[in-house]
Amino acid sequence: MSLANQIEAARRKTLDWFDAQTIDFEGVRLWRESAHHDPSRWPGMVLPGTYNSAMCLRLVGGLDDTSADDLASMARWIGDKQRPDGSWWLDGMLEADVYKKPDHAESLRYASWHITNYTLGALQALGASPSPPGLTHAYLDPLMLGHWLSRRDMRDAWQEGNNIVNLGSFFWLMRKEPGARAALDQMMEWHDFNSEPSTGFWGVHQNDPTRLLHAMAGATHNYHLIYALYLPILHHERAIDYCLTQPPHVVSACIDADLVDILAHAYLRLDYRREEIAAWLAVMGAAILSAQNADGGFPDLPHGDQMRRFDGWRGGYEEPQGISCGFGTFFRWIALAMCARCLVPNYREWQFRAMPG
Repeated sequence: MSLANQIEAARRKTLDWFDAQTIDFEGVRLWRESAHHDPSRWPGMVLPGTYNSAMCLRLVGGLDDTSADDLASMARWIGDKQRPDGSWWLDGMLEADVYKKPDHAESLRYASWHITNYTLGALQALGASPSPPGLTHAYLDPLMLGHWLSRRDMRDAWQEGNNIVNLGSFFWLMRKEPGARAALDQMMEWHDFNSEPSTGFWGVHQNDPTRLLHAMAGATHNYHLIYALYLPILHHERAIDYCLTQPPHVVSACIDADLVDILAHAYLRLDYRREEIAAWLAVMGAAILSAQNADGGFPDLPHGDQMRRFDGWRGGYEEPQGISCGFGTFFRWIALAMCARCLVPNYREWQFRAMPG
């Protein structure tokens, strides 16, 4: 069976899985995160279940036949959850239970901005035209933004890559407003100044394979801003070299998508090791297809000997790894769609999310 036919068969099975996750919640058709997710016990997880599902379904063509009324009601439900500062949060997730780093304000900012970025992406997927959160305006001040950038702890380049792309994506949404493009330019200057010449990544990672892997994952997020602004990536070839050293097999939905993301964009942007990239993507694409569960969804980690938790929520929602979930299915399809865009470009028109992130 050709790669296109394999992907199409997997796509149809995934559409069936999303149908099985559809719920009627607060009078609106939405999605739970997985078959394990009990919305009556964990109502806050309906937002991630919905934003992961909406973006994935838009990507693979699963919203094309959804009525305008249904799309609008979903978008209204999401909009009604917005907080006064323009951000989103999960119902039932107490601030005291959120931890990403010792500075609690940084932890809360990470969680809020991450949820908000995904939620804005879902609104776009549903056909809405979201506005950036009001909290963004304070960071248009060059001194405020410069101070914030100087406080990035690049010992954890993966976490900070999320922080940076989230704020940058808010700037990108308001890029036609006064000061927003200047803020993006200031961010790009920071990226150029701090780029590591030996890898094309950011952060402290020399001679530490785990830190280097995490720097790659963080850089994938940073690169999204650079792609959105149509700018070149410094030391791009070194990043490609590193990614090609990684075996093309399934590890986690995020790490796998990050490697594919860097290589697929490089394949389309540069004339550098393209045949090797294509061969790597072909093997990885087959590996991801083989990870599809019998129910049509995809897992985050392929084995169920751990629990998957919502990022940063201590003592909060958890579910077994290995089962199909909205997050895993969305990220697996991001990777498959990027592989297909390079290897079988005429197969279908993928509808990737419009905003960086």
